[in-house]
Amino acid sequence: MSEVLKVLIIEDDPDVALGCEQALQLEGIAVECVSSAEQARRRLSRDFRGVVVSDIRLPKMDGMSFLRETLNIDPELPVVLITGHGDILMAVQAMKDGAHDFIQKPFAPEYLVEVVRRALEKRRLVLEVRDLRRQLDQRDLLEGKMIGRAPSMQKIRDMVARLANSAADVLIHGETGTGKELVARCLHEASSRRHGNFVAINCGGLPETLFDSEIFGHEAGAYTGAAKKRIGKIEHASGGTLFLDEIESMPLAMQIKLLRVLQERTLERLGSNTPIAIDCRVIAATKTDLVELAATGAFRNDLYYRLSVATLDLPPLRERREDIPLLFEHFLLLGAARHQRAVPETTANRIRQLVGYNWPGNIRELRNVADRCVLGIESGSPPFGQPQTEGAIPLAETVDAFERALIADALHRHRSLARTAEALGVAKTTLHDKIKKYGLDGNER
Repeated sequence: MSEVLKVLIIEDDPDVALGCEQALQLEGIAVECVSSAEQARRRLSRDFRGVVVSDIRLPKMDGMSFLRETLNIDPELPVVLITGHGDILMAVQAMKDGAHDFIQKPFAPEYLVEVVRRALEKRRLVLEVRDLRRQLDQRDLLEGKMIGRAPSMQKIRDMVARLANSAADVLIHGETGTGKELVARCLHEASSRRHGNFVAINCGGLPETLFDSEIFGHEAGAYTGAAKKRIGKIEHASGGTLFLDEIESMPLAMQIKLLRVLQERTLERLGSNTPIAIDCRVIAATKTDLVELAATGAFRNDLYYRLSVATLDLPPLRERREDIPLLFEHFLLLGAARHQRAVPETTANRIRQLVGYNWPGNIRELRNVADRCVLGIESGSPPFGQPQTEGAIPLAETVDAFERALIADALHRHRSLARTAEALGVAKTTLHDKIKKYGLDGNER
């Protein structure tokens, strides 16, 4: 079902406005009428979902001035001007200046409908192209930052894309090192809030005595040592995104205050009774089960349900082993650039060791290993040169994980079943069977 666009009519003559409104409504076209350009201006934005029909002669700002101002907001927004008999030269000039069309009084309702339908169709196409471009940009952004071809990572990217422009607060759950802050930043950067601040707070690294002042801010003189007014983190994030990492570490007293802010979207600085309106999206992250914490009274049940309207569960690295070679290569390139060193060669033996290790520190640990490889001090890293006892996986599972990772990587590089089979030195039928066995994405081919 296509989106319903509307017509914004600017007409100070109530009889003309009513006639236009009724003519369009009878054809099932959504309409809104205002009597001045100033009123219309408050309703317009670059992606206004509709078109404008305006009388060329209006009180205060006339239709020509309004046209120029509107096209400065969005050069592709169709503006249809209604002109009187003596305004033809002005209408011709308006067309040169970018007006979509003009209608001369008196006009038949059918003609108004015809002109408006053409304008709406043009607007619909423009908005569809813009939406598609945004989706492509968003996909490129997410694939460039949230690296991985495992089905679990594709699912995360899809959810981030769907949630990015929603108003829902989000709870991210994942082990230490799985990239919770990275996902939070992707949600922010893929949303309409990307021009606002992304404010991150580690609740586990903030002393309880500083929570109130840091998060909610304070007025001058609110307590001993508060010489100047301080804007808190929530207020600083207004218009953008507030990221609360290790939310499970937030003191219960602060949880109550945070819940009130989330419900009312206002806060009061310490030492003040004046409510301040805030408009920020809250993304919380945790490595623990908040439901279990809530059951013991260590976390507020109502805050959990308020934060978990949308949840994202990040997979540990050991559950997406096919992504390890790609991630390792990415971190080698970053490390080489940062340390101004050559990129080390990645051998099959090294990939086997990487894929076979259980990565308790997840992506953060993998990046550390890549940095050590770049610096030539890899021998002390867990996957290299040390016995793998705790956290090791059985040989058969290691072999399968290694083979799956090699095939996934080769499919991505060669984009062809035949070329991939040739590169791996196996028959196409054998490769096809292994792709099916490991549940690899057929689109990689």
